[in-house]
Amino acid sequence: MSNQKPQTQPRKSSVTRREFIGKSALAIGGLTIVPRRVLGGPGYVAPSDKVNLAIIGSGGQGIFNMKNFMAIEDVQVVSVCDANEIADYSKFYFGGEAGWRPARDIANKYYAEQSGNNSYKGCSAYVDFREMLAKEKGIDACVVATTDNTHAIAAMAAIKSGKHVYCEKPLSHDIYEARMLTEAAHKHGVATQMGNQGHAMEGNRLIKEWVMDGAIGTIEEVHIWTNRPFGYWPQGVGRPATIPSVPRGLDWNLWLGPAKFRPYHPDYAPFNWRGFWDFGTGALGDMGCHLIDTAHFVLDLPHPNRVEASCTPVNDETAPVGSIIHYDFPASDTQPGIRMSWFDGGLLPPRPRELEAGRRLDKTGGLIFIGSKGKIMCSTFAESARLIPESAMKAYTRPPKTLARTPGIRREWIRACKGGEAASSNFDVSGPLTEIVLLGNVAVRMNNQVLEWDGEAMKITNNEEANKYVKREYYGGWTL
Repeated sequence: MSNQKPQTQPRKSSVTRREFIGKSALAIGGLTIVPRRVLGGPGYVAPSDKVNLAIIGSGGQGIFNMKNFMAIEDVQVVSVCDANEIADYSKFYFGGEAGWRPARDIANKYYAEQSGNNSYKGCSAYVDFREMLAKEKGIDACVVATTDNTHAIAAMAAIKSGKHVYCEKPLSHDIYEARMLTEAAHKHGVATQMGNQGHAMEGNRLIKEWVMDGAIGTIEEVHIWTNRPFGYWPQGVGRPATIPSVPRGLDWNLWLGPAKFRPYHPDYAPFNWRGFWDFGTGALGDMGCHLIDTAHFVLDLPHPNRVEASCTPVNDETAPVGSIIHYDFPASDTQPGIRMSWFDGGLLPPRPRELEAGRRLDKTGGLIFIGSKGKIMCSTFAESARLIPESAMKAYTRPPKTLARTPGIRREWIRACKGGEAASSNFDVSGPLTEIVLLGNVAVRMNNQVLEWDGEAMKITNNEEANKYVKREYYGGWTL
């Protein structure tokens, strides 16, 4: 691995964009084909109209996000940062390499090819996002894709710097952080979005339109399941006993963020951290912001007033292998009380009697809306939504599409950054959703106990011990 350090001063191009365009036009004056970057034309976005984007956390998901944002013509990735210089992701579903160095190199290569300037070095790189935010004055917006443990701290730092924020799911590691981010976004007037991409997809809107149309009557219950962790990361295990050396290029203290110090181990970084309580939020935090989002959006769910969990053995290091969590939501003027039941680790809800023989629940995940007159079933991201049995779907006359559609989770946020309408999973939406999701983890930590929840006050009212999981303690001098 190279000894080269990430820059600690903002990189300044030796040639401005305007100068480069002018020189390029002179150089090709005799040609009949002129690149669109020089002449403009349909789809061309002037540099002054672009959103200058920084990536905080350029691991596998960070680089995945970065590539998708670079494909949006009115986005320019100008800086990346990560506690890790370079990490091998070949064992994981992301593949390839990640870290600040690969992210920087990918961005610079992309823009070099797009601009025709082979010496383009306009994307800077940092180890610490705080240094990046202090030095890179041209940043308009930030994508936060760190461990769950640092989501809220990084997102809050960006918000307080006046940057628009796209934060990966879950929005935070605990309930208190989600509430504080929602309030801060209001205070600072920034455009926000959580990266639960299914929220912007077609299935959620179809199901909501069907429910509003009365397709299955009054909703009484919702069943939700996922097969995660499904071998993607360990759960139900203890702390590793060995203490290997910290890999070169990894700032371990920075990677730990506000978690209490522990020695490095590859069971945590770069990928397997999600099941460990100190760094991740388990299968529920990973997939709840996708799956529970569908129920939250379709039913306009309020704060639950009660939650309880039944799990495989629970320990203080990792989330359990499997859990069942029941959330109870109070009745309102428009609908009766609803019970929402979550199943993970390969556990499944009861098979609907309406489901035809030979037809199975999606083994990876899905939802069943149980109404007074029927059921709707879908898979993750609300895809493949159908009334069941199939005869009910074929007999149903679908209502008009009345809900606004979006151009996608990333494009709608960029639109909001430029002064357009709020993104659909902005923190006003995703903040309360994240609180519901993470309340389930409080119940998991208090396995087999019924917890009464005061959502407005963010307090378990019948079990004081459980409240330590609502707002955690920070270590290492970190603050929100």
